Amino acid sequence: MKIAIFGMQGQLGRDLELALRDWSVIGVRYEDVNVVDASAVNEAVETAAPDWVINAAAMTHVDNCETEERLAFEVNALGARYVARAAREAGARLILISTDYVFDGTKGAPYVESDSPRPLNVYGATKLAGEWFAADACPQHYVVRTSGLYGTHECWGKGTNFVETMLRLSRDHTHLKIVRDEVLTPTFTEDLAAQVRRLIEAKPAPGIYHATSEGQCSWLDFATEIFRLAGKPIALEGITSSQWGAPARRPANSVLENAALKSAGINVFTDWSDALARYLSKRPAG
Repeated sequence: MKIAIFGMQGQLGRDLELALRDWSVIGVRYEDVNVVDASAVNEAVETAAPDWVINAAAMTHVDNCETEERLAFEVNALGARYVARAAREAGARLILISTDYVFDGTKGAPYVESDSPRPLNVYGATKLAGEWFAADACPQHYVVRTSGLYGTHECWGKGTNFVETMLRLSRDHTHLKIVRDEVLTPTFTEDLAAQVRRLIEAKPAPGIYHATSEGQCSWLDFATEIFRLAGKPIALEGITSSQWGAPARRPANSVLENAALKSAGINVFTDWSDALARYLSKRPAG
C-alpha cells in the first residue's frame, strides 16, 4: 500500500512517517510542493499514485492567522480542496487533519462529531472551510479533528509546542502566569499517528472523526502536570484569557469526544496525563 503525506516534515508528519513505515510512504515536502498550487499538488499525487493521501499541511499559528487571513485561507481551505481533489482523481482515500477550534466553546460538555461548528477565529474558520471543501471534493474522505498537539519533533509552523515552551521558560523563571479558563485535551502526536494508522487499517465509514487523548484540562492544569512530572518547583498563577490578551479568540471549551472512533471500535487513545508522561520520557534531555 502507498500513502502520500503532505506536510511530512512537520511535528505530526514525522510521527506519521514512523507509524506508517510498514507501508510505502511518499513524503510531499513544503519546499517541493506548495498546497496552494493546484497543478503542483495534482502532479505530486499523480506521480505518487497512492492508495491514501494524508493532508497534514496547514498554517497552524493561530494568532498569525488573524493578521494573515488571505494566506490562512489559501493554505487551510483552498490547499485542502486541491489535495482532496487530487486524491479523488487518483482514486485514493483522503485523511485531512483538522482542529478543535472549529467550535465556539459554549457547549457544557465535550463536542461530538455531529455538533454544529461555529469557529471564533480565522484559523478555525479556514480549517472548517477546508473540511467542507475536502468533503465536497473527495467522497472517500476522513476529517480527523484533534487538539493541543505536542510531539518530539519540531513544529514546522510554530517552531515549538506548549510543553517545550513551559520547560524553556522554567529555566529562567520561578513564577509563570497561565490561562485557566480555556479547557482542552492535549494530544501527543505519536498517539495521533497511531490512531491514523488504526483508521487506515480499519477503513471505517468516511466522515468526521474526533481524535484526541482522553480526559480534559485547562492550560493551567496542563502546565501544573508538566512541572510535576518534570520535578520543577515552579509557582503558577492562573489568569483569564482576556488578561492574556492573545490576538485570536479561543473557545473556552474545545474538548472533543472520540465518539465515532469508539463507535467503530478503533479508539486507541489513553488519558492525556499518561500521554504527557510518555512524551517527557522520550523527549531529548535539556
